[in-house]
This record gives sequence, C-alpha cells and structure tokens, in this order.
Amino acid sequence: MADFKKVKEYLSELGYTISREDAENEIVVISDERMGIKELIIDCEAPIIVFEQFIFRIKDKNTAKMFLRLLQMNRALVHGAFVVDEAGERVLFRDTLQLENLDLNEIKGSIDSLSIAMVEFTDELLEFAK
Repeated sequence: MADFKKVKEYLSELGYTISREDAENEIVVISDERMGIKELIIDCEAPIIVFEQFIFRIKDKNTAKMFLRLLQMNRALVHGAFVVDEAGERVLFRDTLQLENLDLNEIKGSIDSLSIAMVEFTDELLEFAK
C-alpha cells in the first residue's frame, strides 16, 4: 500500500487529478484530454506499475499494414508501446516500471511518452480507428 500511496502523491505533484480509484486493487485512473490522456489506468501490481490506455478498437484484424505501422510507431516511443489486447480486439498504450525504485521522473516520462505519441500519431491512429 505504501507504493500505491507514493504513486498517488507523484500524480498529485505532477498536477493530475485522479478521476477514479480502486484502493483495494491499487488502481487509479487519470485523464488530461488536452494532452491526449483519456482514462489512463495506472495499476500498482507489485513488483511493477502498469500504465494502460485504450487507443482504438480494431475493425479489420487482417490489416497487416496497420500492425506494421504500429510496430514502427513503437520505435519512436521513449517509454511504453502500442500493444494489442489478449482478444486481438483493441489497441492499447502500455508501459511498465519497477515499483521498488520508482521516482517522479519515471512516472512523468511514461505519461509524457503517451502524450507525445498521441500528438505525433493522432492522424494515423484516427484513420486506423475508422
């Protein structure tokens, strides 16, 4: 629970408001739509922290071009990656960090990476979502 409290303090220090919280499962959700962050789930799953945001639902699973482009986009990300969920139906942004030595800069870096990716790749991601 100490890690969860620390994560919440870091988010507050960074200026984020927690829109939802599940203290029992150590999960918080934040949004800052002007930065491309919408319902970013932050889950403290010792020994790691997981950042995950839904990006779009996959309409055509046979689109090799889309999957190739997502892999190319991943190369430009500083933290995290675009991933596909277990069912193969949704594209998510996902990042994981170690909780043991987590600091403010690491959380900021993960969130900023998502924000930068959303700005940089908005047009393409919107096109894939159609």
